[in-house]
This record gives sequence, structure tokens and C-alpha cells, in this order.
Amino acid sequence: MYDHATWCRIAPFGTYLLFLLLADVLLYFGWSADDLRWLYAVKIAAVIGVLWLMRKAYSELNWSHDIGVRTWTVAIATGVIVFIAWINLTAGWMVMGESVGFDPRNDDASIDWLLVAVRLTGAVLVVPLMEEIFWRSFLMRWIKHPDFLTVKPAQVGFKAFFITAMLFAVAHNLWLAGLFAGVVYNLLYMRSGTIWSPILAHAVTNALLGVWIVYTGNWGFW
Repeated sequence: MYDHATWCRIAPFGTYLLFLLLADVLLYFGWSADDLRWLYAVKIAAVIGVLWLMRKAYSELNWSHDIGVRTWTVAIATGVIVFIAWINLTAGWMVMGESVGFDPRNDDASIDWLLVAVRLTGAVLVVPLMEEIFWRSFLMRWIKHPDFLTVKPAQVGFKAFFITAMLFAVAHNLWLAGLFAGVVYNLLYMRSGTIWSPILAHAVTNALLGVWIVYTGNWGFW
């Protein structure tokens, strides 16, 4: 039986996955991607609600004044590097399945900027927090030892590092880009010792990716 600390880190991620499953089911029963565009806003609101309800459990988010400029600089640079890799690791063998994407354009081809704002807000402010709490702070340490709160980031061994990176890869349509991101974010967490470092890197990656998608019209990347 999982304890309270474990469930608090699984619940936001699980909520996000449930909405992905719901979208797949609705698509299967004939709904179009356009019909489901606002489902993303509901999904993000639900994740925010779960994170807020369980906020007191996330001791890893406690602010430390020991986090210096170098940590932030490395995190930002890492986010940029992952973004560059993400938009380039797109050869056929690097892709698994198909991505429905998220197209915020109206019938007249004009962009619905409210939809873009919602998508960017979720991708930059919510998803990095939710995913890094699950993948790095919880899962990677939990694989090392079920009493994961006692495991320091630097103590995570190769087994936990490898499994987490591989699972992060297969959770993404661009699996090789996902693997690269998983490895880099894992290393960042282990070296910095704070979950805020991969959260920032992840947010930078998603922010740059979102701006690039809107600028180029490569909606499939969303």
C-alpha cells in the first residue's frame, strides 16, 4: 500500500494521464481534435487543483537560499539545449506513433490567441512542475528506495537513472528526444540537488518550443 507522500506525487500526474485517456476515448468515438481543444484547459485546471490540495506534501519544493546563479544559469542553458534537440530529433525512426497535436487556429485560419495562452500557460507553468515532481523527485528516488524522501538526488544509482530516462522516452511521441531530455533532466537534478533546477529547465524548453510552434505553425509538436 502506497503512503501519503507517494500518492501526493502520483495523483497530479495520474490526473493528467486520465485526461489524455479521455481524449483518446472521445477521438475513438468520433470527436475531432477541434472539438477537444478546450479539454486541455480543463485538464490543466484539474492538475492545478490536485497540486494545490496536496501542496503541503511537497517538501522538495521548499525554497533554499543555497541555490545560486550558476544553478539557474545551467538550468536555463539546459532547457535551451533540450529545445534544440527536440525540434531536430524528428527522423522517422526517432518517432513512435502519431501525435494529434494541438491546433489553435479557427476555421478562417486565424489563431485563437486565448487557446495559445492557455496552452503556453499549462506547458510552461504547470506541466514542468507536475512532471518533475513525478519523474525526478518521486519515481527516480523511489526506484532507488521506497522510502524515497530519504534519498538525496546525488545518491540515485544507474538503475533508477536508466529506468526513469527510458520511461520518460516512451511517454513521448518523439521518443529519442524524450530520452535525451530524460537523461539531461536526470543529470541536472542529481548534480544540482534541487528539483527546481529541472523544473526551470523543463519550463524553458516548453516555453521555447511553444513560441517556435506558434511562429512556424508546426502544430503537431504540441
